[in-house]
Amino acid sequence: MDRQIRVLVAKPGLDGHDRGAKVIARALRDAGMEVIYTGLRQTPEQIVATAVQEDVDAVGMSILSGAHNYLLPAIVEQLKEKNIYDELLVFAGGVIPADDIPGLKDAGIEEVFTPGTNLEDVIAFIKENVKEK
Repeated sequence: MDRQIRVLVAKPGLDGHDRGAKVIARALRDAGMEVIYTGLRQTPEQIVATAVQEDVDAVGMSILSGAHNYLLPAIVEQLKEKNIYDELLVFAGGVIPADDIPGLKDAGIEEVFTPGTNLEDVIAFIKENVKEK
């Protein structure tokens, strides 16, 4: 890619813990990406509106609350309704049970990173999979 990758890091739902999201945001910035962090307790509508407004290349969502099976597919559906899903790389991370990951991928989450994932693996995934606009 000939330009800086723009990544939205979002915290959907009522989860009040953002340490992991901040670690990822810092690692992506250190890797040369532009990061837009939404802050805590974002609704799917707020996340999608920010993705549209900021014209991002990727949307990464960090979730620990257990509401991942509801919130993440809802965000994907709204990205599709706005006709931008196909232009974006959509991924997630957080405390997500292994049994739930296949369903999230079927719903349109392209990758799920769980605790202990090497930050270099997340960076490489984004760089290799972000779509050209």
